[in-house]
Amino acid sequence: MFSGMMPHRKEFFELLNAHADRVIAAANATLRLINTLGTQSSEHEALVKEIVMNERSGDKIKMEMVALLHKSFITPFSRDEIHALTLALDQILGKLQDVANAVGMYHITDSTPESRELAALTSDACLRLSRAVVVLGDKTRTKEAINLCHEIEEIETKADKLLKKAITRLFADEGQMWTAIRLREFYFLQEHVLDQCQYTARIIEEILIENA
Repeated sequence: MFSGMMPHRKEFFELLNAHADRVIAAANATLRLINTLGTQSSEHEALVKEIVMNERSGDKIKMEMVALLHKSFITPFSRDEIHALTLALDQILGKLQDVANAVGMYHITDSTPESRELAALTSDACLRLSRAVVVLGDKTRTKEAINLCHEIEEIETKADKLLKKAITRLFADEGQMWTAIRLREFYFLQEHVLDQCQYTARIIEEILIENA
């Protein structure tokens, strides 16, 4: 019975990696969704379903991690750190789903260059985040993981600047005010995903520093 309370370290990292994989999958599906808006593509509905599926899969992984934490006597780093990282990854998936849902809710029928660039930046940030999670348990690759976290910070900073320019451009044409308001909210939802990626990267960096 005691051995059951001492799972291998790999169980924790397998769940974290699986969670990060769902984040990448949802981010890539969101990128494809936004890039196909305004085209003749019939993938829109399928892509929204794919994002929702990944979010639900992430929920299951989160519950598995919580259960593993409850039954484990020894963890690779503190329970609070593992729990915080798990919740942060789950929040990214939730915010990606918000973006997907907003396409229908705000009647976004076409994408803008800014929206497509924000989606591409999000995909890049999620890819780096996943790579950082993968090397989290390898102390010989701590510097690599920290560099990835810094790259995510840079991506988020770039997205902030892009968002300001995008909103300024939206309200330059007063004749399209309602369109501008809808797109502004959509842009903010996209930016929230990147904010959450940055927050998650900071959690990873703190874990790396505290467990060096």
